[in-house]
Amino acid sequence: MAEILEVIMIVSFGASWPLNVLKSYRARTAKGKSLAFLLLILFGYVAGIASKFMNEAYMAAFAQKWYVLFFYCLNFIMVAIDLALYIRNCKLDKQNQTK
Repeated sequence: MAEILEVIMIVSFGASWPLNVLKSYRARTAKGKSLAFLLLILFGYVAGIASKFMNEAYMAAFAQKWYVLFFYCLNFIMVAIDLALYIRNCKLDKQNQTK
């Protein structure tokens, strides 16, 4: 039951990332974004993923509970994509300033 509640938490946190990635892609600007926030979120997901690998009980039951780690990794990937778009958008902002 604890794993299901954890998945609900992770899915709730991660539900907005695909829309946020799309918004970042379309906006073509880094204005309104925070690099520190994105890095802190990434760090949190790394800690969550590492905690799963270090949890012997979780790893012993991994075949039945793989979905928890899957959602951590999926959210990490979404935030990493948003970070890459942030970097791209910063470059676009600099190019637009020099024009």
